[in-house]
Amino acid sequence: MNVIKSWALALTVALGATTGLVEKTMAGDYSGNFMAKVGVTGVLPNSEFDGLSLNGAPLLSGDIAEVDDSWVPSLTLTYFVNKNIGVELFCCFAQHGVEAQGALAAAGFGDLGETTIFPPILSLQYHFDGIRGIKPYVGAGVQFIHFFNEESEIGGNLDIDSAFGFSLQAGVDVELGSGWYLGADVRYTWLDSEATFTDVPGLGTLSTDFDLDPLIVSAHVGYRFDLFGRRSAPMEPLK
Repeated sequence: MNVIKSWALALTVALGATTGLVEKTMAGDYSGNFMAKVGVTGVLPNSEFDGLSLNGAPLLSGDIAEVDDSWVPSLTLTYFVNKNIGVELFCCFAQHGVEAQGALAAAGFGDLGETTIFPPILSLQYHFDGIRGIKPYVGAGVQFIHFFNEESEIGGNLDIDSAFGFSLQAGVDVELGSGWYLGADVRYTWLDSEATFTDVPGLGTLSTDFDLDPLIVSAHVGYRFDLFGRRSAPMEPLK
């Protein structure tokens, strides 16, 4: 959990720095060109493993493992090209465990390993015009997932390949006043990778291909303002 605590501290520092920057530029602006959000995110894998190979030869078929869920703090930064088009960068760190199931669990295996992931998503968004302070949006983009600090629970070493995937998004922001928002969004990514256990005592090398396909749900507080200078008159405040 040290990674999560460190990330929480980093978010606090980032929020403090952002707040200081905002104070030096101008107050919240619902027509602003920049938005920062902090929140809580669930990374909920819909994992499916494609069998298991032993030293390069097929050993087991079917879905032989699953990846558990993780809830973590997250940070999102959005630049608005105009009032409807935004470019968003989402990031967080999450820890996940991998547990045997199916034929592998029947063979006596339990926890297989754990890993920390860095899963940033870069999305192009369309923000619909607000209705009484409610602003829905949709987006599409690319997610990169980097796996690190992999640990094998069955001996030897674990290595999981980093991967890219296509991501879709839908969300809504609700005006709270003075540039502040309360919001939520959901993302789904299609992503494939490969996990390899090497030097497993008595076995050798075990490998498997898998679909991670995470559902990523977030609730957040956001602040919108003009970071690069005001380009338009501010919108009327929420009534």
